[in-house]
Amino acid sequence: MPLSVGDRIPSTKIKVASEKGGGEETTTQALFAGKKVVLFGLPGAFTPTCSAKHLPGFIDHADALREKGADLIACVSVNDAFVMGAWGRDAKAFGKVVLLADGNGELARALGLEVDLAAALMGVRCQRFLAIFDDGVCTSVNVEQPGKFEVSSAEVALTLL
Repeated sequence: MPLSVGDRIPSTKIKVASEKGGGEETTTQALFAGKKVVLFGLPGAFTPTCSAKHLPGFIDHADALREKGADLIACVSVNDAFVMGAWGRDAKAFGKVVLLADGNGELARALGLEVDLAAALMGVRCQRFLAIFDDGVCTSVNVEQPGKFEVSSAEVALTLL
């Protein structure tokens, strides 16, 4: 069942990508505890819409999101920490957006937001979504229709905070 308002963030292992490469393992429960978190998920680092629109919007609006109460702005994708780190360096995301590597797709699956993109030779990935959590509890969630980018942007997040 997909993530809904009122659900707690599932406790899964995740890696926080490092600017230097690799990442530090933590749990979603530890990362989200006591914070207002804007979490957006996307199918893959370095993919067209993700790289041209989704991540850049959150980088550009990071200060405004923090002014409206976001303690943490996080991007999750079913990629390893090395790829997420390289993408973060390329996009100049570090210091603005925390990049979460869901290498095994555990978080995407636990959120009910995994999508099978095997037909495009991409395997199982994460659906494009935006969710806001307050101390680990989902207060808002928007999931994009396949191939769309309408309800998960930074601009939408600003209206939801």
